[in-house]
Amino acid sequence: MSTERIILGIDPGTTIMGFGLIKVVKNKMEFIQLNELQLSKMDDHYMKLRRIFERTIELIDTHHPDEIAIEAPFFGKNVQSMLKLGRAQGVAMAAGLSRDIPITEYEPKKIKMAITGNGNASKEQVAKMLQQLLGLKELPKNLDSTDGLAAAVCHFFNSGKTVVGKSYSGWESFVNQNQERVTKK
Repeated sequence: MSTERIILGIDPGTTIMGFGLIKVVKNKMEFIQLNELQLSKMDDHYMKLRRIFERTIELIDTHHPDEIAIEAPFFGKNVQSMLKLGRAQGVAMAAGLSRDIPITEYEPKKIKMAITGNGNASKEQVAKMLQQLLGLKELPKNLDSTDGLAAAVCHFFNSGKTVVGKSYSGWESFVNQNQERVTKK
């Protein structure tokens, strides 16, 4: 196994998609980038999904990540919001799968637990801990980008452990692990 790899972390959303990248050299993390894709000014939901796909492909083609860690949608009361969030996650996953990059999903509580030791930590607590772990000089105003970075760091902390969440190495792997979501005609 290579001693160097890049992990892309994604916090999917249809208003803001946060993302962060880290490089792992031997067993040490190095910060590469964190940012967000602003989608709030776009009215058309399908155009938002297209933009999420395109931006994810741009990140992949620019940084050549070896793995993608993505935050799984959490269950809320609003079904429409859940549906939109699931679509955003699916589009980001499809971009990674189209480039044959292994993807691992993490529940929000698992990410918070990995970063802060508290599964109920606030966005601010997660951001502050990432700032310390990675030596970030300042934090962004909007913390969706630190949520994306947190997914990447969570994946680093969970690498080599047997159970890390759902992992997909390609379309076939996704289909095999999600038979209940696939309809056959």
